[in-house]
Amino acid sequence: MAWDFTGSGSKPEVRATDSSFLWQRQGGVSIGGKHYSHGVTTHAPSSVTIDLNRECTAFDALAGVDDLAMGRGAVRFSVYADGVRQWRSGVVRGGDQAVPVHVPLAGRTSIRLVAEPQTSADTLTFSDWAESRISCR
Repeated sequence: MAWDFTGSGSKPEVRATDSSFLWQRQGGVSIGGKHYSHGVTTHAPSSVTIDLNRECTAFDALAGVDDLAMGRGAVRFSVYADGVRQWRSGVVRGGDQAVPVHVPLAGRTSIRLVAEPQTSADTLTFSDWAESRISCR
């Protein structure tokens, strides 16, 4: 996915000035001992805003604590569309299986992916959005 300062504005792009650290991992991510072919990793806490730039229908992913955290960390994931929370996970801990995410996007112009640490001890936990996909027309 392109960043807004390198993209064409014709497809979903990360809004660089309003986003936290984002590691796009084309080689895959691992959550709860299961490997996924692609995804993005953030730290908790994080907030990543994506401008859709076209008509999109859904955001889908599998959210969880990356196995790089070695079984540590606890994070709660949320997805906002145009500033309104559309989905929120329960607390996901290191070693847990990934949680499926599906958010309809009809009529929306942006989404924001948020990872919040459960406690201050969970700050900087690697938080994954595995197999993340924005479906657009």
